[in-house]
Amino acid sequence: MTETTEATLAVPAPGDWRAWQDSWDRQQEWYLPDREERFRVMLDMVEALVGPAPRVLDLACGTGSITDRLLQRFPEAVSTGVDLDPALLTIARGTFEGDDRVTFVTADLKDPDWTAALPHESYDAVLTATALHWLHSEPLAVLYGQLAGIVQPGGVFLNADHMPDESTPLINAAARTHRHGRQDREKAAGVLDWLAWWDVAAKDPLLAGPTAERFAIYGEHADGDTPNAEWHARTLKESGFSEARQVWCSPEDGLVLGLK
Repeated sequence: MTETTEATLAVPAPGDWRAWQDSWDRQQEWYLPDREERFRVMLDMVEALVGPAPRVLDLACGTGSITDRLLQRFPEAVSTGVDLDPALLTIARGTFEGDDRVTFVTADLKDPDWTAALPHESYDAVLTATALHWLHSEPLAVLYGQLAGIVQPGGVFLNADHMPDESTPLINAAARTHRHGRQDREKAAGVLDWLAWWDVAAKDPLLAGPTAERFAIYGEHADGDTPNAEWHARTLKESGFSEARQVWCSPEDGLVLGLK
């Protein structure tokens, strides 16, 4: 086994939540090599529109990847992370234990009353990444309407997610082939994909129970929709945001901003 493979496959020790956080990031980057660029642009837009000390809702927060980068860049920010996944929330809570800038809430975004669980009535920014494709378009539109009710006037909503453009099939095919080639090389070097990462998590004595619970809730993976950026921008404006448009994209992903 090569040094790279050993490093990639290193299993975090039980309770080493920062190592689990880093492991999650590496797994996600296998799918999204531009992931850090997405986060940078997202936080650029937050700073540009609401300043460097925002109250943020980290929506469908997972392990808290957005909150982690938010607080590194803006130490005076505060964050509420909301998710339903018990395993990822275990990692998130462990990572930020003792940090009074961060609160985590367990809630189902499909529950019409999920916002009642939040500690604040309104937020300067609602941020989410690689998460809302778990929802079909109709409940996602309902969610956008709910978010319009909790984003402060002048505040922002930013969604980074899979937003394919089906009008360019040849470009899409070439990008997909290129991506798969890179992924094949990295997987051969030991990078964990989605299911392999969860297999490792299921063997951790502190994550085994939450992991079994999350698969009972969600199943193996999302069955939602991936509408294009134009749909997101249009639906945000129809939901009560004053402006909305795409502010960043890669061949497969986009970042859409709604201004309240």
